[in-house]
Amino acid sequence: MITIKFNRLHIQPGETILDMGCGSGRHVGEASRIRDIFVIGADRNADDLVDARNRLNFIKNCGEYGGGKDGLTAADITALPFPNESFHHVICSEVMEHIPDHHLAARELVRVLKPGGNLVVSVPRYLPERICWALSKAYYSANGGHVRIYRKNQITALFTGQGLTQNGAHHYAHGIHTPFWWLKCLVGPARTDSKMVNLYHRLLTWDIMEKPQITRMLDRMMNPVMGKSVVLYFIKQ
Repeated sequence: MITIKFNRLHIQPGETILDMGCGSGRHVGEASRIRDIFVIGADRNADDLVDARNRLNFIKNCGEYGGGKDGLTAADITALPFPNESFHHVICSEVMEHIPDHHLAARELVRVLKPGGNLVVSVPRYLPERICWALSKAYYSANGGHVRIYRKNQITALFTGQGLTQNGAHHYAHGIHTPFWWLKCLVGPARTDSKMVNLYHRLLTWDIMEKPQITRMLDRMMNPVMGKSVVLYFIKQ
């Protein structure tokens, strides 16, 4: 499930990419398909890093690897273990809503980005997320859960306040996922016995794995109205 649009970054051979909060490696894996780049995935969760390594190995074994280099490391977004201006591109997808000190996290992301480099940030969109919070306290109160809901102008200001320039680009993503999360919150996020939730999950898995035209078209239609995530693109001057 790829949230950002890599073609907007204009990545060149030899450039470096950091995916902070890489999770199981969806964006690290996608980046590794780009020719001759160096991508690093960082996350606090050791199990997620194992999954990310397995994903990268799978891509290599399938012959889809871009021939560059990759690395994975444990890291805290509020204290990144990288020198200043280390990366041409930084990705931070669905992370900031989990971080209590998001100002410090934003400063760290900007610190490790090279001048002229791109920062891409995605967070849950305000209205779909607000509905999830209204439907289920367990959704946002779980350990490691969401600690805030951003309006688009708030997440934009967080990074422009660090000296970045928004290049005017933003979009919404994963519209077909929004009803799934509403339904999951309605029945209880931890429940595994809901037939409706399980059936919807099978649909989403089919969409991710097979990428059929019908669900791709439905997702594009739903994104402007109820996309689950908002994705913003910034440049460091």
